Amino acid sequence: MYNEDGYELWLRYRRVDNPDRLAHYRHALSEVAIPGAGETNDIIRQELQHALPLLLDKEVAFTEQKPVANALVVGTVDQLKTLGLHISSEQQQKLDRKGYFIRSELAEAGQWVVIGGDGETAVLTATFHFLRLLQTHQDIANLDILSHPHIQHRILGHWDNLDGSIERGYAGQSLWHWAELPAIIDPRYHDYARACASVGLNGVCLNNVNAQAQSLSHEYLIKTAALADLFRPYGLRVYLSPLFSAPMQLGGLPTSDPREATVAQWWQDKVAEIYQLIPDFGGFQVKANSEGQPGPQDYGANHDDGANMLAEALALHGGNLLWRAFVYDVTVDSDRAKCANKEFEPLDGRFHSSVLVQAKNGPIDFQPREPFHPLFGRLEQTPLALELQITPEYLGQSRHLVYLADMWKEILDADTYAKGAGSTVAKIVEGSAFGHKISCILGVANVGSERNWCGHHFSQANWYAFGRLAWDFTLSAEAIADEWVRMTWGNDTAVVEPIKTMLHGSWPACVNYMTPLGLHHLMQEGHHYGPDPGHNSSGREDWNCVYFHKADVTGIGFDRSRRGSNAVSQYHSPLREQFDDVATCPEKYLLWFHHVPWNHPLLSGRTLWEEMQYLYNEGVTFVEIMADTWQSLQPHIDPQRHKHVHQRLAHQLENAREWCDVCLHYFGQFVG
Repeated sequence: MYNEDGYELWLRYRRVDNPDRLAHYRHALSEVAIPGAGETNDIIRQELQHALPLLLDKEVAFTEQKPVANALVVGTVDQLKTLGLHISSEQQQKLDRKGYFIRSELAEAGQWVVIGGDGETAVLTATFHFLRLLQTHQDIANLDILSHPHIQHRILGHWDNLDGSIERGYAGQSLWHWAELPAIIDPRYHDYARACASVGLNGVCLNNVNAQAQSLSHEYLIKTAALADLFRPYGLRVYLSPLFSAPMQLGGLPTSDPREATVAQWWQDKVAEIYQLIPDFGGFQVKANSEGQPGPQDYGANHDDGANMLAEALALHGGNLLWRAFVYDVTVDSDRAKCANKEFEPLDGRFHSSVLVQAKNGPIDFQPREPFHPLFGRLEQTPLALELQITPEYLGQSRHLVYLADMWKEILDADTYAKGAGSTVAKIVEGSAFGHKISCILGVANVGSERNWCGHHFSQANWYAFGRLAWDFTLSAEAIADEWVRMTWGNDTAVVEPIKTMLHGSWPACVNYMTPLGLHHLMQEGHHYGPDPGHNSSGREDWNCVYFHKADVTGIGFDRSRRGSNAVSQYHSPLREQFDDVATCPEKYLLWFHHVPWNHPLLSGRTLWEEMQYLYNEGVTFVEIMADTWQSLQPHIDPQRHKHVHQRLAHQLENAREWCDVCLHYFGQFVG
């Protein structure tokens, strides 16, 4: 066993150690035929030439001609037709949605495994799917796989700054070396694009939502174009986050009012400049009138005015606009959770057809657990993009082991009841609930310059899981975890099952030792790491922890019922009634929606205060179990990665205990 540093991510190709599977794979893949040519086909060929000899522990012959024996045949529909392969109407229909198939096909002298897709980048993603089957020791004897992306735009969003720093980055500096571009292309860019393509991502937003105007300068657009050229064969389109006041800072205009013709013209000229350099530019992601960022409201205009002005410029070239709904001006409503709805619901139907309003998964700010954002289900005439945070800003950052796919599935599967039962968040994001033609999901990236990409070896699972769910949100968190563990740590059951147990227990444990029963925003100010439930010194009321938990001698929790802020009214029936009644409100959201007496009885038979003590300690206990489990796996894990995770778990346990002790001590003073 040799040391590994995690750089290979889940694309570590190791010899198949199941003798029966290995024998079958070698027999079935005696030859590989790739009839197509071009940059993406070259990437496919290189990947297979790299992977198959390692997995099969033998050399494999490659050809561009029709194979004469058992073979792997890879190509687009048109390329496969040149070999005489038939594509059914059902397959063609799915492929028209940028999908792919992997199927077994009888041939003249044996059997082929055929990989086909609607375009070369779909074939690239399918190739990674097939390699995943081999990595996880799946049966490939009678394959009949048909897959298509449920969401059109699947974007990894980087909060990277031009100076190389990353806002909410916990894995080193930015991957993008702006000072060196475009002259020097870091080979790591290819490895990044390869990892994104392997899970079906097709977009990258390169810079921070707290944008700098310089990112739109001609100098930096040339640098961006160099990255776009590199990413294109991998199926990745580039996006940028512009500063709304760029016409003033870059163009020297006296205003950035979107209703001014000179401002609109400046943006049209700038967008035309971008598309001249990057013909397949994806579009803009905009943060405006939020947390001090400039926006249309600075000039008496509104979100739709600003969004539509930019969207019109982009639409001329086929681009889209993502307009973030992360706004929480408490002069709009004293309950921060209500602000976005109150600002955006009146604007429904007023946005340009290429605008997607981008909402976070919950109404506050990427907390360990939140109910789904009530905007999902409220904007019927406006497509909604879902923004998830892969980088775990509020969940222990990259010091804690927290698998986020279970949290994301809770949100995606949540029923909004917008059009009756079955109107899930996933179907709204997909566009099927209200018949929208464009759809988007964006994950705030957790990657950086550290050798293992994500700071914590287990944080790689969240990058992987985001991509898999973005492609197919019907996948289970369990299935995704099983894939990732086998690809990253090996197929030995003695390793797979314990690690899967760690993964699936990690998010509930984090919720328990940080914010159980619907508590939220108890983190220290600024860096958001560690507990500070008594924080009450910020200039804004809603930047204080006490604003969110409202603990006093009578009880704890934010009253969002009809008797309180009435945030429950922003949800459809029957959710509003369920959330409104303390007797029917799910206990996981209890203190989110209600101010509850300390002696209130819960389903467990314990009082609220007893349950809080129990859950805080339960969270700590599970981290202890994870640490012990990981230690028991030492004989099965390479020393370097085992030591790294061991150290992180020790730190996580220390911090979990701090959360437990600090919070129970603070809240205990109100109980008496």
